[in-house]
Amino acid sequence: MTSTLSTWPGDRLIFPVDRIQVEVSDAPHPFCLAREAEITANWDHEVAANPALFDGRMLLMRALELGGGALSGTCHIVPFSAFLLWRKTRPAGAALHLFGLPVIVSSDGAVIAIRMGQHTANPGRVYCAAGSLDPDDISGGYCDIDGNMAREVMEETGLALSDAKSVSGFHGLRHQDAVTLFRAYHFEETAAELIDRILAHIAADPEPEIDAALAIRTADPGQHPYPPFMPPVLQWVFGTVK
Repeated sequence: MTSTLSTWPGDRLIFPVDRIQVEVSDAPHPFCLAREAEITANWDHEVAANPALFDGRMLLMRALELGGGALSGTCHIVPFSAFLLWRKTRPAGAALHLFGLPVIVSSDGAVIAIRMGQHTANPGRVYCAAGSLDPDDISGGYCDIDGNMAREVMEETGLALSDAKSVSGFHGLRHQDAVTLFRAYHFEETAAELIDRILAHIAADPEPEIDAALAIRTADPGQHPYPPFMPPVLQWVFGTVK
């Protein structure tokens, strides 16, 4: 399978996704085979700058296709060090990043976001609690996006996505060679109540990945240090873009 990003909706334009089927290959990712020495050298540099980094395993896409509302593709299990080199260099056609973004919405209409800790790979960034796909998110040989989102939200915030009173369908957006799959989870609790729960979880976690929880009520892209995928998601949630 080869990627067909040139035929997808434009950069950061939101599109509906009805079906997701991304297969996990047992073979090494071609990027890892081709750049092994560079991956090791870059990892040494990254760890020297941030000793808290951990070279765990994650899923990196090799190819993705979108057609008729269906997203399909193939990915491989890679070390986090390989992802960091790919993210830094982004060689054309070598790989893609796919991740799920659960958008928690409070009963009083706020999007609940988190701020990543300074010891993480995304220090200070503000976005909805989420994380890269890893081997725990494989079910029957395929990526389990819903399972990934539930796990990441529970780990980072202590909230259970299963407690949401309603859940939207999936939507997606592409920015360069990264694809975000998101859906909205509407909770019965207010923003203040949800944030209090998250702050209590952070305080009880001996090694929290996040250091703050925030209630976002505007799509203003300059309000916080967002990654590129967040402003269009906020525009979608707050009705600026349909």
